[in-house]
Amino acid sequence: MLADLVSDGEAVVLSGAGLSTESGIPDYRGETGRRRRAEPMTYQAFTGSAAARRRYWARSHLGWRHIARAAPNAGHRAVAELQRRGLVAGIITQNVDGLHQAAGARDVIELHGGLDRVRCLSCGERTPRDLLDRRLHAANPDWDARAEAVNPDGDAVLADDRIDSFRVVDCLRCGGLLKPDVIFFGENVPRPRVQECYALTERAGLLLVLGSSLTVMSGYRFVRRAAEHAVPVVIVNRGPTRGDADALLRFDAPLGPALTALLSELGPAR
Repeated sequence: MLADLVSDGEAVVLSGAGLSTESGIPDYRGETGRRRRAEPMTYQAFTGSAAARRRYWARSHLGWRHIARAAPNAGHRAVAELQRRGLVAGIITQNVDGLHQAAGARDVIELHGGLDRVRCLSCGERTPRDLLDRRLHAANPDWDARAEAVNPDGDAVLADDRIDSFRVVDCLRCGGLLKPDVIFFGENVPRPRVQECYALTERAGLLLVLGSSLTVMSGYRFVRRAAEHAVPVVIVNRGPTRGDADALLRFDAPLGPALTALLSELGPAR
């Protein structure tokens, strides 16, 4: 039935952290998320405290290396292949790891932004994360901390005594505070981005949710919008989700094998 729905075309993918666990990036609420040892940074804490920013950048400096090394898995490649075949009309991702694009997907809407960019909170300039990484290395030449674990937002688990000596750098243009170009908890997704996702959802032939528990409204609202417009919803995820009651089909399965099986069911590309 899923293959029949996808073969009709115009599917919109809504992906979450569960799609990237097979690339070695833990999720928030699945099996790897339950082992999480740190709460994510909030926007209010980041902007309101120099100590919180030092803690974030010290941990993210280590965690970014893990995210940057991650490679797309079979699930990401399957989504890109479905798009290449003209069966996927749009991709909305809650992930900040860039793995959809690395797998070859195009025009991905990064709902929560991307860790590969940094934004100045004063002048708004966006710069590559690699540039900041080099600057932080130069500012902390003798800092040799090691991450105990890495979370899905690139936040590494790090002992407090390794944080105090870390030096943070500011914007090269204006000296303002630098923040990763991602939406922190407590921060709103820009309204134009949300409206673009709503428009995609409303004209979709299918909303295919991949690897998201839909616990937060940020992603769940698109399932609700699909249901309101009689767009069928299919969810593939490990464990229950908030959107199960709205789903036409629900698969509790690992994403890579499930999407590989879907491609096999669809047969060779025409």
